[in-house]
Amino acid sequence: MRYRQNKKSKIGILLLIVAMVSTMALAGCSDEETTVEEPPAETDEMAVTDENGTQNAEEIEIQEEINLAMVSWTCSTQKNYIHAEVLQTLGYDVNLQSYALPVILEGLSDGQIDVFADAWWVTWGTPLQEAVEEGRVIHLDTHLENVNYAPAVPVYVYEAGVTSLADLAEHADAFDHTYYGLEPGNDGNDIMLDAFANNIYGLGDWEMLESNEAAMITEVGLAIENEEWVVFSGWEPHYMNVIFDMEYLDDPEGIWGEEAEFVATLSRPGLEEERPNFARYMKQFKIEIEDVNEWVYAFGYEERDPEEYAAEWVSENVDIVLTWVDGVKTVDGRDASEAIKDAYQ
Repeated sequence: MRYRQNKKSKIGILLLIVAMVSTMALAGCSDEETTVEEPPAETDEMAVTDENGTQNAEEIEIQEEINLAMVSWTCSTQKNYIHAEVLQTLGYDVNLQSYALPVILEGLSDGQIDVFADAWWVTWGTPLQEAVEEGRVIHLDTHLENVNYAPAVPVYVYEAGVTSLADLAEHADAFDHTYYGLEPGNDGNDIMLDAFANNIYGLGDWEMLESNEAAMITEVGLAIENEEWVVFSGWEPHYMNVIFDMEYLDDPEGIWGEEAEFVATLSRPGLEEERPNFARYMKQFKIEIEDVNEWVYAFGYEERDPEEYAAEWVSENVDIVLTWVDGVKTVDGRDASEAIKDAYQ
């Protein structure tokens, strides 16, 4: 199956700058080069009206085109290709495109983007919450719970007694007083730099080694290969949880936040009323961290083609997909569950 990618690019210089800055923040998955483009403009097919000039929900529902926005992280890319695989099997024409968060929120608010299924509250909580509270976007549901973003250590360090951030100072020499972070400006870096500046957990004499994600993963991998002590910013889902035997540290002071984080599915206002069938599918979409770790490992580490892997994963996990399409119809009105079974079993 082929999923169309919008090729229009008319974004203004100011918005481009904002979008580029926003990509510097980690959102829980590995990153790729971001394509910043303007969301697709509304077409006649996207705005069906009745004789009174109001949109008819039943007519809109049968439209095939769906615009899905994603960010340029590994898990986001693979997740959306899996959505495209399922939705195209149901008869939808799926348009996938990567944008930076400010562009996505604007596109949802304007109705040019239908759904964004990668709303990571762990790093984007403030702008996301504001957009929801102001009614510019709709929080359809949470589809991934208890995601993690916190300092981590190899399991042999954990088993040696370093199970909390409060244990780091006692073993500072073993760590060479160094914390392995991500790119400058990353929110996790800022948390630890603040801890250093204020001597939280006795880390006043520590320093931050900043680098991009790939470099950090490489350095951590080399340290683990040599059984050296290393502490670094870890997050889940990510393939590091598959290739490294690692543990996350407790945070008794709560400097990384005390509430369990989640990933939500956001939609444009009016989607549930205008396209209830598609909205039902998106609201029923739920996935476990272990599954997303597999997606990220396949696409980010093994460098699998996301379209081919999506077809493979769906065919091997029909039982999971059937929970997403329960009560959903295909574009031509057939039972979606039967369509999935016919296509993959």
